[in-house]
Amino acid sequence: MEEKIRNLIDFAQGIYKKDNGKELYEKYLADIERVTPQDIFLVENEQLKMGLSPKELLSVVDKLINVFHKVLIEYKWEKPAKGSFLFILMEENRGLLAELEGLKPIIKRKDFKKDNQVLLESLEKLSQYNKHLLKLENILFPYMEKNMERFEGLKIMWSLHDLVRNDLKRLIDKVKNGEVGENALGVDIGTLFFQLHGLVQKQELIMYPSASEVLTNEDFNQMLLQSFDYGFAFIEDPKRPSQTSMGIGTGGGLTPEEGIIKTETGTLTFEQMECIVNTLPVDITFVNADDKVAFFSKPEERFFPRSVAIIGRDVRNCHPHESVHVVEKIIKNFKENKRDSEKFWIQMKGMFVLIQYFAVRNRDGQYLGTLEVSQEISGIKSLQGEKRLLDDEKSE
Repeated sequence: MEEKIRNLIDFAQGIYKKDNGKELYEKYLADIERVTPQDIFLVENEQLKMGLSPKELLSVVDKLINVFHKVLIEYKWEKPAKGSFLFILMEENRGLLAELEGLKPIIKRKDFKKDNQVLLESLEKLSQYNKHLLKLENILFPYMEKNMERFEGLKIMWSLHDLVRNDLKRLIDKVKNGEVGENALGVDIGTLFFQLHGLVQKQELIMYPSASEVLTNEDFNQMLLQSFDYGFAFIEDPKRPSQTSMGIGTGGGLTPEEGIIKTETGTLTFEQMECIVNTLPVDITFVNADDKVAFFSKPEERFFPRSVAIIGRDVRNCHPHESVHVVEKIIKNFKENKRDSEKFWIQMKGMFVLIQYFAVRNRDGQYLGTLEVSQEISGIKSLQGEKRLLDDEKSE
């Protein structure tokens, strides 16, 4: 590790420990003035290795960026071409900042009771930004993680995403419930403004320049195509390019000659198997024995976002850091034959979703991986009595 990085780590650790900031700045000024976006990822990754959690590091990230801000602003990197994946992400950020500007007059008036409905509509519109965050977590992050170990530091960004999501949801609930006390609500909105502006800053000063330096045009073309599965925030949907126009092949699959799957219970073509899996009214994700995401289904409607960027991604990186311990416990129990299944259920977006995990083993009991199956069951829960196969025909 070069001396500059070691010094920057010492500086960051000093900030975390609340050492004298002025003395730290003067001691490491020469290295601070040479910092690059990728250096910051290296520093954060080393701090994670030291045992600090993403949540702990959130407390100092903004302080570090304030110190590095002038150098990062002046850092030269090749800006993305119009219509590219990073360009669209940056356009979404411009849209977010415009929405925040539109909120300023309401905040200045501080008449939250009178402006209650307008404020609520504005805050709910900000929720669109979740589409942007999902594209980062499920497309950009996996590509960067596969490229270099240093990008494990993206866990810190994911923790910040969840913090912003939760704060925005709580703020919307307060306005809906009429909890519009001038001072308290003003502080909450101010905090949200600071967080959202901070997200844009961290993306455009650190994440996007780093991505542009380590990922290829083919990577960005693949990411652009995958982004259409998540939708877009604050901008008109761009025209979806074809794979052919971007020089991307149609992908894998077996040839017609090889595409026969034979089992003791029957025979299917590859196409039949794929269509059957995608027709089932469930989301399916398979994590192999090495804890890497190996497959997911593509039903017409998904409960949880997925993109092909996660194929080969360690399952631990597919979850916020705060919930990773649950995932690890499930897989550990499956591998040690302590459990064969787990189930959870949640309510979201008016749906009642059952989430089940199954240990997949071969005939000899060898662990092959974990299957996650999610299903919307509110309709099933409401069933009563019975309905026989021909009942509809009798009523016609």
